[in-house]
Amino acid sequence: MSVPTVPRSVFYVTGTRADFGLMADVLARIHAHPGLQLKLAVTGMHLSPAFGDTVREIEARGLPIVVRIPTEVESRSPAAMARGIGQMVVALTEVLERERPDLMLLVGDRGEMLAGAIAALHLGIPNVHLHGGERSGTVDEPVRHAITKLSHWHFVATATSRERVIRLGERPEHVWVTGAPSLDGLGAVLGAPRGQTLARLGLGAGARYVLVLFHPVVQQMHDAVTQTHALAEALERVASEHDLHLVWLEPNADAGSGGILQALDAAMARLGDRLVRITHLAREHYLEALRHAEVLVGNSSSGIIEAASLGTPVVNVGDRQRCRERNANTWDCRVDVVAIKGALRQALVHGRFSPTNVYGDGHAVERIVRLLVETPLAADLLEKVNTY
Repeated sequence: MSVPTVPRSVFYVTGTRADFGLMADVLARIHAHPGLQLKLAVTGMHLSPAFGDTVREIEARGLPIVVRIPTEVESRSPAAMARGIGQMVVALTEVLERERPDLMLLVGDRGEMLAGAIAALHLGIPNVHLHGGERSGTVDEPVRHAITKLSHWHFVATATSRERVIRLGERPEHVWVTGAPSLDGLGAVLGAPRGQTLARLGLGAGARYVLVLFHPVVQQMHDAVTQTHALAEALERVASEHDLHLVWLEPNADAGSGGILQALDAAMARLGDRLVRITHLAREHYLEALRHAEVLVGNSSSGIIEAASLGTPVVNVGDRQRCRERNANTWDCRVDVVAIKGALRQALVHGRFSPTNVYGDGHAVERIVRLLVETPLAADLLEKVNTY
């Protein structure tokens, strides 16, 4: 790999434990590379005690934070989400004017990523988008495609995603299949000691558990309480049948998450010692918990992407991931007590899968870093026109 004489500066904005977790290895490799210079903006849930003050995990890795941008996350409303995008556009415009990075790195479909794409585009900074071209349904999908249309280079996870980005009018020579960076290093998790994971989760030796991670669907925010009650009832019945514990991670800050927490409060009284409720798990500890779970139940993208590389069965509940490419380890069901029970029982009967994954081979990070270092910044890169 050739190294530029002057390092390229790469700016990344992180607002959630989820985006930082899947990008942590990419960011660390960028920071360590002599041909690249990393600059981080930290915002959103990272700066909130209610979500675990996860900025401390970024600090612990020694990554360079150039700005911290507080936003409204604890009100958990649609208006707060919309205002947050506006606040981020203003704040990031000021920071990008000062820092003048060579590239803006973006991932997925979060509002802070959309804000970063808007600010960078107007300041003449090329946007590099990871995980474009994926379908999910809900509000996430149009935001993801909007970021794609504001971006100049596209590092996608699958061949199908590449075809979709090209059909959106992007230049084929600017769309690369790198795979999902969250899969890099998962082989080491396969050997994580089960006893150590159980102790960390507060479970006894030999305990079996279902891992639960259920986020709100913004368009269905008013149904969040009812949906969570249905999920909790189904989990309670099957857990009792199979002598399982429920390790339930609290949701993100999207509109409707307050309803999920309200329903989870009510479920705790019924489930008692069978329920372990956790605000936040560090990325490596979450992956170990996912590795040793009997099943992951909920609607997290980690069930669609990472779980297959660990062989963990997944019951995907509701609409949040309904259009994603699937691996063989996934059962889809409605947010309905009977449907959830049926899918969960099938997953428990099947047991673990062989670790294979449509989202990549675990070598995405090296591909991404090589492209960031070696790809020429063409003179016409910022001249965005559709190819059709």
